[in-house]
Amino acid sequence: MTDTDAYVESRDFFKDPDLFVDPHPYYDDIRARCPVMREPFHDVVMVTGFDEALEVYSNPTTWSSCNTVAGPGFPVPLVGDDVSDLIDQHRDELPFSDQLPSFDPPTHTVQRGLLMRLITPKRMKENEEFMWGLADRQIDEFLAQGTCEFVREYAGPYTLLVVADLLGVPQGDFARIRSRMTTRPAERSLGEHDHKPLEYLYDQFTAYIEDRRRNPQADVMTSMATATFPDGSTPPVHDVALIAANLFAAGQETTVRLLTASLRMIGERPELQQLLRDERHRIPNFIEEMLRLETPIQGSFRLARRTTSVGGVDLPAGTTVFVAPGAANRDPRHFEHPDEFELDRPNGRQHLAFAHGIHTCAGAPLARAEARVTIERFLDRMADITISESAHGPAGARRYDYIQTYFLQGLTNLHLEFTPAKG
Repeated sequence: MTDTDAYVESRDFFKDPDLFVDPHPYYDDIRARCPVMREPFHDVVMVTGFDEALEVYSNPTTWSSCNTVAGPGFPVPLVGDDVSDLIDQHRDELPFSDQLPSFDPPTHTVQRGLLMRLITPKRMKENEEFMWGLADRQIDEFLAQGTCEFVREYAGPYTLLVVADLLGVPQGDFARIRSRMTTRPAERSLGEHDHKPLEYLYDQFTAYIEDRRRNPQADVMTSMATATFPDGSTPPVHDVALIAANLFAAGQETTVRLLTASLRMIGERPELQQLLRDERHRIPNFIEEMLRLETPIQGSFRLARRTTSVGGVDLPAGTTVFVAPGAANRDPRHFEHPDEFELDRPNGRQHLAFAHGIHTCAGAPLARAEARVTIERFLDRMADITISESAHGPAGARRYDYIQTYFLQGLTNLHLEFTPAKG
């Protein structure tokens, strides 16, 4: 057994706390053996290469998303060269089966079409205008003290209220929904899932939509309640509520990780911070490189409907794969010096942080806008931003706490110190 074999054989990717902190040694070792390789603990095939991930993302007719969150294990045995009928008959028994990311065509096509009618370019532009004022209001709460715990005092409430505004949630309900959302645990282990984890939001959005259909008003919620399917038909209230609840919840944790990683990088590298202050047009490039280097969602599962192959590796029907954009985004075959931050990386926007294909994250423009507005306003209103040594230790010997889960990568807290900008 080689050293690489021993490393992979001894580490359970889905349960090893060391890999929750830094999964990249595992990714590198497993990719060196084969970018499409079965890990030894859960009978899951790890897809760690960029091209191989694209193969899976681009073929939804072969790769079902029914287990995208649920992972390995299926309610009935999957036997045969084509298990499509079994998947279609039993997919509703899986956790998260009522949410858009787990849908396959044609259901996914119809429901995604409805989603895109909820987040129109006009609504996105109006929402971005809200972001600027909200960023200032959040910063106002801690600016004078010269310190903040970024996740709790800014990123968490900011991302929550941005999407609440996007969907037209009445501001009087912000505090109550914020309380429910912020108590949701980000940490989980393989197999630990509620069957319908967003059910507490369904009733809320059902009530909103039913009210606006009875009593239309000149507001965003009415537009959402009256949105139609692509064929012009009116969707059931239940369908709209599911889409709204998923959109409300889906981007929270991931965007918080993007914002936190970005402010950590800015706080750790004063020369980069000054460059972004002086050349604001480079902030979008900075965000793309952060998405590539510190990919918030480490991966999702897919289930093979029929016998197939990926990257030249034959896989039987019923195979569960874990497609890992966190690994693909550091594939040295696609990105030179993949573990280094390069602001001007020529192919920096080619990352898979938002997946690819029919399940490309619909909230990607929202996340990018939230990051850009946040960085702009922090740089505008703070003369310098540094990492708190009392909380995280000195440069070169930092102490950070990470979310304890395989599917998200990022810090649980980030303590910053700064000097309020004059004027």
